[in-house]
Parts: sequence; C-alpha cells; structure tokens
Amino acid sequence: MRYTKREAKQWARDEMVGEWTTMITPFTPEDELDIKGLAHNVEHVIKLGTKGMGFSWNMGEFWSLTMAERLSLLETAPKLVKGRAYTAFQITDTCLKDVIYLGKRVEEAGYDLAILAAPYMLTKTEEQVIDWVRRVSEALDIGIAFYNSPQFGITLSAKALSKIAEIPSVVAIKEASFNMQISIDTHLLAGDKAVISMPDEEIFFYEPYYGFHQQVMFANTSDWRFDSEERHDYVRFVELATKGDLEEAKKLYEKIWPIKKASRVWWSRLVARTGGSLPVQMVKYWGELMGMAAGHVRPPVSPLTPEEKKELAEELQRLGLVKKPVVAK
Repeated sequence: MRYTKREAKQWARDEMVGEWTTMITPFTPEDELDIKGLAHNVEHVIKLGTKGMGFSWNMGEFWSLTMAERLSLLETAPKLVKGRAYTAFQITDTCLKDVIYLGKRVEEAGYDLAILAAPYMLTKTEEQVIDWVRRVSEALDIGIAFYNSPQFGITLSAKALSKIAEIPSVVAIKEASFNMQISIDTHLLAGDKAVISMPDEEIFFYEPYYGFHQQVMFANTSDWRFDSEERHDYVRFVELATKGDLEEAKKLYEKIWPIKKASRVWWSRLVARTGGSLPVQMVKYWGELMGMAAGHVRPPVSPLTPEEKKELAEELQRLGLVKKPVVAK
C-alpha cells in the first residue's frame, strides 16, 4: 500500500481527487469473466483521464460473482491497471470472515482502498452497521471507503455516517442514498473526519450555499458513458468542480446536461420497473454502445428488451455519442 494505517486519512485527503470510475464486470457469451474485455475497458477508461477505478462495485455485479470469480477479478485488475490509476475493490459480504479475508487479499494485491457497505442481511439498525465497519477496520490495514446505499437494505443517516467517519481507517464515505439532504448533511457533519462524495453532479452546486467542498467524484459510470476518447467533457467538468472552479464547471455542465437528462430518464424508468434495483442492464448496454466490453447481466437482473436496446441506441445517436446505426441483438 501507499500509506500506513495511521497515514490513511491524510493519504485520502491528498490523493482522492477528481473523477473516479465504477467499472462494470464483462461476461463472455459462455457466462465466464471476460478478462480480455476487462483489459480493453481499463485501457479505454485510462484514456479518458479518470483518476481511479473501482472494481466489483454494485455496477460491477459483485453480488452475482462466485468467490472464485471475485478473487480472480481481485487479482487481475491491478495487473491490468499497472499503477496508471488508483484502484479500489469492494469487499462487502454477509460473512465477517469472508469480508476480512477479501480485505487482506485486497491489501496483498496492492489496491489503494477497500470499499465496504452494510452486510445486507440482519443489519436493521445503524449501530449494527457502525459496529460491523469497526470490526472490519480493526482487522485490516488498508483504508476503507464506506458505501451508503439503499441497495444494501439500510440507508444510514448523516449522524451515523459521521460516527463511521470517526473510525481511524475509514478514509471516505460514498454517500449514495440519492437523498440530497443526507448528502449535504454528511458533508457538513463528517467532512472534517473523512473524504465525502455524493456520486451526482448537482452536489457541487450546493457548495456555495452550505460551505462545504467535494474534492472527488467517488465514483460513477458517467465518465465512460458520457465521454469518448475524443471528448472528455464529463471528466473535465469533474476536474474543474472538484478544484472549486464552479463557474467554468457550469459552462461544461451545459454541454453535459442533455446526456445527463437522457440518462436520468432511463435510470428512473428501469428503477421503477424493477422496484428500486440499480439499472445495471441499462448501464452495461450503454457502455457497450460506447465501445466498452460488457456482455449480459446475470439473474436476478433482467436484460433490456430488444425494443429498449433499439430505443437507447437511437437516443445515443441523437445525442451524438454513437455515430453509426446500431442493430440491437
């Protein structure tokens, strides 16, 4: 690792800046990990100027991978990145021993951070989650970024997140409740204890009114869905916003907004159809249209219909992201 356990919080404050991405996990038609496709995706994202990569996150379908597949992905990703970007790996599980085991493997593999969320079984109170994070933190040396998301069955309050941020090796909070007030309150209550990031661009425009500053977009799929190797508007927007240059950032956001608006419509549509699940199927197909290796999604996620694929492809054509007509399969 690049720091000692005692140095972890300061390392994060110094190094967690700009745009960090959430990588998808591509599958072959035979339903195996697509390592060749993963290598292609790493190269593609590095060319966008992204500062860090998160593997095996929610959009990376960690919940569908066998332990052998998680370990294979864990060991392979740093070898593909080769130190050209920071790396993080999600170790969330329902078994404490497995979480600690994965965390130690993440340390050994040379990752910069481990991502941890609530264990999504039997954790019904905030105190349970705080205790869980503390136990994992005590067993590991690597810096931990805690992931607050309703996908894990419990959404923590800003007060609870502030308590988690006090744990010595918790270096960051990814506040992904998509409740703007929780995100703002977390910045205000915990911003001096850990790096706080809400993965939606609107958070930056609240900064002047509340007096906080978000130094990193940690992390989302918008860089490789909105940008191409020729056009880096999204990554540049995040770079400007995280440096505090909101006036220039707003000018770029005007260019990004039509794409963001389309993404939000599709996102909401899929979330509504699936009862609140992350729209992994939409994100993977969008990435495929942008030149990423993706493949199918695994159950219980249902794929986009051929009609939806056609509609999404046509929308990306209208937005100028896809230049050639796409025939949905």
